[in-house]
Amino acid sequence: MLRTVLVFLLGVLSVTPAAGASGDAAVVDAQRAYAARRVAQLERAAADVPPSHVLAPLVEYWRLALASRTDDARIADFLARYPGTRMAEALRADWLKSLGARGEWERFLAEYPRLVRADASLQCYAYRAERARGNLTRQGEAVALWFTGRDMPSACSPLFAQLIEAGLIGSEDIWRRFRLALAAPNPRVAAVVAQSVAESPQPSAALIDAATRAPSGLLANPGKLDFGRRGDREIALYALDQLARQDSSQAEQALRRWSPQFTDSERRVAWARLATWAARRHEANALTWFAAAGEVETTDFQREWWVRAALRAGDWKTVERVIDSMSEDLRAQATWRYWRGRALQANGSRGAANAIFLALSREHHYYGQLAQEELGPVLQSPLPNVKMGGDDLAAMARDPGIARALALLDLGLRNEATLEWNWATREFTDAQLLAAAEVARRKEWYDRAIYTAERTRDMHDFELRFLAPYRELAREAARENGIDEAWVFGLMRQESRFVNVARSSVGAAGLMQIMPATARWIAQRLGIRKFDPREMRDPARNIQFGAYYLKHVQTSLDGSPVLATAAYNAGPGRAQRWRDTAAMEAAVYIESIPFAETRDYVKKVMSNAMYYAVRFGQPSVLLKDRLGVVPPRRIPLAALTEPQGSLELGQTDD
Repeated sequence: MLRTVLVFLLGVLSVTPAAGASGDAAVVDAQRAYAARRVAQLERAAADVPPSHVLAPLVEYWRLALASRTDDARIADFLARYPGTRMAEALRADWLKSLGARGEWERFLAEYPRLVRADASLQCYAYRAERARGNLTRQGEAVALWFTGRDMPSACSPLFAQLIEAGLIGSEDIWRRFRLALAAPNPRVAAVVAQSVAESPQPSAALIDAATRAPSGLLANPGKLDFGRRGDREIALYALDQLARQDSSQAEQALRRWSPQFTDSERRVAWARLATWAARRHEANALTWFAAAGEVETTDFQREWWVRAALRAGDWKTVERVIDSMSEDLRAQATWRYWRGRALQANGSRGAANAIFLALSREHHYYGQLAQEELGPVLQSPLPNVKMGGDDLAAMARDPGIARALALLDLGLRNEATLEWNWATREFTDAQLLAAAEVARRKEWYDRAIYTAERTRDMHDFELRFLAPYRELAREAARENGIDEAWVFGLMRQESRFVNVARSSVGAAGLMQIMPATARWIAQRLGIRKFDPREMRDPARNIQFGAYYLKHVQTSLDGSPVLATAAYNAGPGRAQRWRDTAAMEAAVYIESIPFAETRDYVKKVMSNAMYYAVRFGQPSVLLKDRLGVVPPRRIPLAALTEPQGSLELGQTDD
């Protein structure tokens, strides 16, 4: 019986649409024409797609997406025939923008509630439509859109003008956005916002530009800034921030020079900015400068770095106090719940700490694992693996959205397939998610299998969450290099989700995302002649090279798997630079990594390794033991270079 079900499912998951190869080829041609915005070519290809083809609705959507947005009847007909689909959502969003641009508010307000996700442009149109019809009940929500340092869509400009004219966005609100834009930093947005300042003269675009390009020069010239003006003081704060980004010492000297010219609140803002840059560079002055700023004038982002600086200094009282000053939403994140528990524990409140750890221990992630270990001895219990039956899988493969996603995948249209899959599964129950994840696994669509299985709430299948394809290749590569197989899988899962064709924007390729220059260096070390970087598409070669490089960076970084993992992502030079002159708890090292991507990456790789160790039946090891202690840095900072990891170049923090 099981064999019969399996054969049936393999047929369901592998057969191409009934229209046959000619229909499939026409769909591919249509997609290429749509991507290139070639209307005539799209129409020719669409004519060869049979109406019965599973992707015929998508081809029809592509045609509508390139057609006039004023063909309201045709659009409404499509929306009625394909309700709830990704195609309908995308078409409705485009149509609503057309209705908003035309000022057809009645029709806009009738259609808008059917949209699932509205971007900022559509939100602004919605508030404008309501105001045009005399509905002023959501003015507070409309005002909230103003408070951002980002550039906002042109659809929002009339709304903001109305709110300013009505006095709902006041003078302090304008200054607040001006500061947010400079802090982002988005100086061009700040220059536009400055035009709404009622004071005369308004903040100078030329001074904003000078603060961006040469902050030290601006701050060194006493004649260029008039500290009697609010706008010039805000620009000076921005210049100090830009200077602190480059050099803490110079920024401190400039701030002390100009400190009497600022208000007390502005001085505190300046110290908070200097302290944050210092904390991100792990400089000793950070805590002193944060203390000068105080909790009131610091943002949540700055408080996070205040806590990280305190963690590196072992100042648990400050850790507890500053976490308590965070906003409720930030304080509720697993990161700060865990570290608050650690601070309470260190400060003698063991009972309160255990209550935090107990709640966290029920969550399946890095902090949940660490919290569980804080409660006492931990035994690795079997992970839940709820399996769905054959009927569930067959039904899932027939779901229209899933069927379209699988058909797109078969045609090599992976990006379109992923979008379709994500939309189709967005409101699935746990049982449906597990069935969909298993369907994806059987199609060897590993990234969607993992993505889908990870979203369950109560029913879990950890074999799907932590798939282990290419097991023999990875096991052999780990054995040859003397490293932990679970660690290799933890890293590979994070790098590519086992998508062999994965390629980053900076050129990292394959299962273990190896940069071309790194691949050539490894080939030379391994004595491989006439190496071609395209060999990184081969799973065996990619895993061989990735495991070799992982072992190399681990050996060069005192055997620390945490340092090696950070180096794999951000480069050995950075991993070295983030060390201290004294030994450090590895969890603290990880928490204080300046790059948000690398910080998250290391946590997930090390957490993944724990789950793979259980799956592979390895002896029980605590996560704290796996992380270990980061040894002190022995190489002078001046001697460190910046070898490249798989990290996107130019990254800063969050």
